[in-house]
Amino acid sequence: MIFINPKTDFAFKKIFGSEQSKDILISFLNSILYDSNPTIKDLEILNPYLVPKIRGLKDTYLDVKAKITGDKTVIIEMQVLNLEGFEKRILYNAAKAYSTQLDSGEDYTLLNPVIGLTITDFEMFSGLDKIISRFLLKEKDYLIDYPVYDIELIFVELPKFNKQISELVTLTDKWLYFLKSANKLDSVPEIMGEIPEIQKAFEVANQAGLTREEFENIEARQIYINDQKNAIKRAINQGIQQGIQQGIQQGSREAKIEIAKRLLKFLDAENVSQSTGLSLEEVQELEVTE
Repeated sequence: MIFINPKTDFAFKKIFGSEQSKDILISFLNSILYDSNPTIKDLEILNPYLVPKIRGLKDTYLDVKAKITGDKTVIIEMQVLNLEGFEKRILYNAAKAYSTQLDSGEDYTLLNPVIGLTITDFEMFSGLDKIISRFLLKEKDYLIDYPVYDIELIFVELPKFNKQISELVTLTDKWLYFLKSANKLDSVPEIMGEIPEIQKAFEVANQAGLTREEFENIEARQIYINDQKNAIKRAINQGIQQGIQQGIQQGSREAKIEIAKRLLKFLDAENVSQSTGLSLEEVQELEVTE
């Protein structure tokens, strides 16, 4: 079997966002939001368009939107590319999903909580070793929670999840493994198939069940993502090379050291030495101090 990549937005919506996928989405959200406890019993998959009630505001399209237990609304985005302004868009979408609940004249007490769940195929918070992180409003100095817990931002950083099949224990482990690795598998692992909702997710993700149009859409989206990733890499590499050349032309030791420190995040000591003109010993000393 060949499975589609759940990390592309079209595939993610097909697996988690259709009416036939309610049980899949319930299991997935329980695993991420509620530590695998069966808190969500039922949900309603909503129209993912966030149409503004105020004229002139931007329309927004989300990957999946659902109303869950406790009258909470969850907006879910699968983000593969780390694009400029992405962090602000997350806040914008959550705030708009919260504010568009009311019509003119309705009381603020009618507002229900909104959870913005964002799954990224890149690291957002390098200073955190957690795969799943949660953000709420707090007082700046004393870190006291704001009295109303109505907007919560939850992030799942897939690159931080590195468990192998033999290490999967919790429902959360298994869903994260599905998201990260389903398209690399040629069959459903036994430990994953034990969960009916995950087994069903694999069935939905099976390329054999796609229409020609669906397959072409997924293929086109994957090509676009690959092209964008390569463009970002090229821009980074060009920026690094320009910095190296500028530093070398300036000839100052301080400039070379600063460039070497930056390059050590991407290259080994030997390559950094060759690129900057610093000795291997000097670069290795920088590597230790960093």
